[in-house]
Amino acid sequence: MMLGDPQSWKRQFISLDERMLQRILHVWSHCVARLPGQPEEDDITTNLIDLLLKDPVVRTLCHWIEYQFEPFGTNDQGAKYSKGIVDLAVLLDFDRETYLPYECKRLNTIHQGRRSSLATPYVNDGLMRFVTEQYAEGLPVGCMLGYVMDGDLAFALQQVRAAIVAQATPLKSRGGITNGDATPSIERFRTDHERDVSAQIEVRHVLLPFSPMAGAGANGPR
Repeated sequence: MMLGDPQSWKRQFISLDERMLQRILHVWSHCVARLPGQPEEDDITTNLIDLLLKDPVVRTLCHWIEYQFEPFGTNDQGAKYSKGIVDLAVLLDFDRETYLPYECKRLNTIHQGRRSSLATPYVNDGLMRFVTEQYAEGLPVGCMLGYVMDGDLAFALQQVRAAIVAQATPLKSRGGITNGDATPSIERFRTDHERDVSAQIEVRHVLLPFSPMAGAGANGPR
């Protein structure tokens, strides 16, 4: 449970996400090298977490990184229950209610020579879960990682943007889509959303190219 100034917590989560992204980019090429072809989302996330947990810088940033983290809800009798599974959660301490969540989705998958953008599931089965507070209940920040399987970041961004615009009303969007800092190897943007119970949430999106050349030249663990 967050105590104190909500804006201070938000700044802390944003700073943590920025530092985590640096480490994700540091190990990304080695994650791609482990998994040639068109691996499943869980295989990519499992190997990404394995590399992050071995990174000495990551160990100074958080208490733990959990794969398939289950946030708890509370029913009317005070009993806890699982609210689902977040693909990746950065835990600050032993408090299960205060964490930085990352929901991971594949984009631009290739099957029998045909490309599927998967932008709609990215929005409906990923981003929407932050808006409904299935994930990140009471928290000011959530994160999405898009694994762009053919490396075509421009097409993936175009399709995701269109899917977000198409679902603007159920997503309770505020202010549209805000571009992040320009980085040649990734696409970054954020969206802001109202929620029924707690204050609005900022969702920070990163699209990563899953291709043999992604992040080539980075020095990191294997």
